[in-house]
Parts: sequence; C-alpha cells; structure tokens
Amino acid sequence: MIDLCPKDQPCSIKTEILSGLTVALALVPEAIAFAFVAQVDPLVGLYAAFIVGLITATLGGRPGMISGATGALAVIMTGLVVIHGVEYLFAAVVLMGLIQILFGVLHLGKFIRLVPHPVMLGFVNGLAIVIFLAQMNQFKIPDPETSTMVWMDGIMLWTMLGLIALTMAVIYFLPKYTKAIPAPLAGILLVSALVVVFGLPARTVGDIASIAGGFPEFHIPMIPMGSLSEFMDTLTIIFPYSLAFAAIGLTESLLTLTLIDEMTETRGQGNKECVGQGVANVTCGLFGGMGGCAMIGQSMINVNSGGRGRLSGIFAALFLLSFIMFTSELISQIPLAALVGVMFMVVIGTFEWSSFRILGRIPKSDAFILISVSAITVITDNLAIAVVIGVIIAALVFAWNHAKHITVNITRDNEESKVYELHGPLFFGSVHNFQELFDPKNDPDDVVVEFKYSRVSDHSAIEAIDTLAERYLSADKRLHLRHLSPECRKLLTKAGELCEVNVIEDPKYYVADDKLG
Repeated sequence: MIDLCPKDQPCSIKTEILSGLTVALALVPEAIAFAFVAQVDPLVGLYAAFIVGLITATLGGRPGMISGATGALAVIMTGLVVIHGVEYLFAAVVLMGLIQILFGVLHLGKFIRLVPHPVMLGFVNGLAIVIFLAQMNQFKIPDPETSTMVWMDGIMLWTMLGLIALTMAVIYFLPKYTKAIPAPLAGILLVSALVVVFGLPARTVGDIASIAGGFPEFHIPMIPMGSLSEFMDTLTIIFPYSLAFAAIGLTESLLTLTLIDEMTETRGQGNKECVGQGVANVTCGLFGGMGGCAMIGQSMINVNSGGRGRLSGIFAALFLLSFIMFTSELISQIPLAALVGVMFMVVIGTFEWSSFRILGRIPKSDAFILISVSAITVITDNLAIAVVIGVIIAALVFAWNHAKHITVNITRDNEESKVYELHGPLFFGSVHNFQELFDPKNDPDDVVVEFKYSRVSDHSAIEAIDTLAERYLSADKRLHLRHLSPECRKLLTKAGELCEVNVIEDPKYYVADDKLG
C-alpha cells in the first residue's frame, strides 16, 4: 500500500493539491525548453514530465520530490537524436530505465553516501547557476527579419523585468501574512491577471509552442531489431547513451533526494527511488517521452509551497496532463515573466549563500572541491561528471592526507631485539612512507614489526610488507610480524612464514585484494 503522506511529515490535501498545481504550471515552459534542447517535439518533453512525474511520485523513495524532463539529460540526448533520430532516443530511454531498475535492485543507491559535503555544496550551487542561466532564454524573442533569437529591449524588456520583480515580491512577502495559498501560485495568478486585464506586452507560454495534445499512446520504438545482427548493431548505438542517461539521471535524483532529506529532516529511500526512476523511464520510452529524472528546481518549489507527500507530485502530473488535453489555450496565456520570477526565487533558495562565508574557514582542499564542482556543473551542464570528478578529487585528497599518518614507535626488548610499533593505516598512499621507517642495514639481528595499532588495507600494503621482509632476509636478519589479520597472512607471499599467530589477539578484517575474488 502506498503512503500518500509520510508518517513523520503530516500533510494537508488542500496544500498538496495547490502545491501540485504550482509545480505543474512551472513544469510547462521547462519541459518545452528541454524538448527544444533535445531537438524533439514539445509534446515529447511534456509527456515525459507527466509520465516520469506520476510514476516516481507514486513508486519512488522520496515523497515530495518532483521528477520530469531535465536539461542535464536533454543536452546529451541531442547527439543521439541528430545522428539516429527520435526512435533511437525512445529505445535508449527504455534501456536507461532497465539499468536504473538493476541499480536499485542491487541496492547500489547507498553509494550516494560517498559524496562528501563540499561536493554536495558545489552540486547545489552549480545547479542554481544553471537554472538561472536557463532563464536567460526567456529574454530572447525571434527577429522578424532573420528569424533568429535576439535579446528583447525597450518597453517589452522593462515590462518583463517589472513582472518578474512583482512575482518575486509576492513569493517573498505573501507567506508573512498567509499560507492559505502557495505563494508561487499566487504570484503566477496575479501577474497573469494583470497582463490579461491591462493588455501588457508580455511573452506567454503560447509564444514558445503549442501544448495541445491527447493522452500519450503506447508506442514500441521503431528501430532495427529483426535479426541478431540488427539487434547487436542497435544495442551498440544506444547502450553508451543509455548508460550515460542512467548515470546522470540517478546522480541528479539521489543528490536531490539527499537535499530534500536535509530540508525536511526526513530520510528518503535511495534504492526505492532508483527503481521508481527506472520504471518511469521504461514506461516513458514506450509512450513517446524523452525520459527524465528528479528536478531540483521544481522539487524546491514543491517543498517551499508545502508539498510533503506523494499527492503533490501525483497532482502535478495530473494537472500537467489536463493542461495538455483540455486547457492548453488557457495555460498558453500565462506570462513567461511569472514563471521566470518563480524560478529566480528557486535559484535564490537553492544556492548555498553560506558557502561564501565558510570558504575561508574550511580546508583549502574542500574549498577547491566546492568551487570546482560548481564550475564543472556550469561549464559542462553535466551533473554526473561534475559530481564524479568532485568525489575523485576528495578521495585523492583523503588518501594524500592519510598517507602522512603512518608513524612508528621504536622500543627495544633487549640489546639484540628492536620493536617497530606501527600506528596508522597502511595502504597504497602510505607504503612509501612505510618503507622509509625501517633501517635493515643498521638494525640488530632480531626485529619485530608490531601491527596491533595499524591496519592493512589493500594489495599495495601487502606488497610493501613482502618487500620489507625480503630486505631483512637479504640482510640475514630475523624478522617477526605480529598481530596481522588471518587474511593478511594468507595474502603474503615472501613474509608469510615470518608471521606470529595469536588466535586471541590477532585482528579480524578484510583486505581489498583481487586474489581473494
């Protein structure tokens, strides 16, 4: 049974419905814009927003999160559409969904916990900038002479700016007086009424494209699949794209899930969200949609409007479908300025302004990671790449810092025996320092290496111990290795016979090594 409202986050049905309506209104221009980016028909983007939004709201692991067609996916869909056509895109979206389902079934969503906080801050800031820059397209109009898009000016520009400012003012001040209606919805309705009543020169949703259409129809992608060779050729084309779609979609979805967790002080289910996203995209590809993932901007609108449960996402999708089927003429009259104002407030709310204050207080490496992830997100418009690079940098910094933490205390049992007591992790980053701690040439004939306060982490560490043993054996000196785990002793080649076994005191842990795979 599906819980429409989280137990720890009571929700009002009225608030959920109004929040869903607000989100649906904001989804329309975004879906159309992303469809243009991917070079497909606007309805392909709108159908994706409806299907992905409805299914993830129902089956996903994060109530209150909104999913739909996104710019991060649209950017890389362009290459597939231009070269092979939209039917290949539908097939790639189906395969993308299957990969995401597999990811969730294998419980790999937990790996989002490996994303460090500076990477998360960089992701949020970069995405806020991307959302802001995406709104700049709404300030362009077609040139009647050249049919190219040019920047608006004159009275139209000032009207646009004034309406945006009014929308933002309503969103900012209205909650101070009443929360009976979501502030973004109130802003949209007020600005729309002013434009219609006074006939102000403002661009509307209808100026972008028509959103009129019917219910999405079942459609098997028309691609060559008749023989095994055709199937393999098709798979060769779509698999790299599907893998990229799946990676980007899950990265954006799981990071958005984590962000909403922090905002609402609740916890979503990452693996369930992976499955929900996958089912949504499989369905999307079979009903003529361009696929999608979580949308941080719309999710912020929903949460800030009071949407906490599944109802808000479900109603957002249903409202969007009703716009397409029944009220396209009415929705087409909504001024773009009102929707841009809503998104500008999303940008302000999404950007972590505190990151400016903490830049001088956090380690330089963390500041570098934060800025790098933000910059890469903006430059590449590819969130997965930005996050992966950020995690890699953070991992390298961690390894470098901990490579310096291996130390030794030297004591003597007697005149002829020397004890090296190791402290700190022994892994690929610290093996060089480990080798420099020992002096086989000048050490006595009997040497003990004590591993009680050290842990062997990987194959590089095992090789370093073997190399150390070989150095002492070459010098005709006796070496004793104490308190190594059973697995370490099993992996040692040259030093295995030098280990002293103590069943009671020897630690038990596992070493990352392919020999035991």
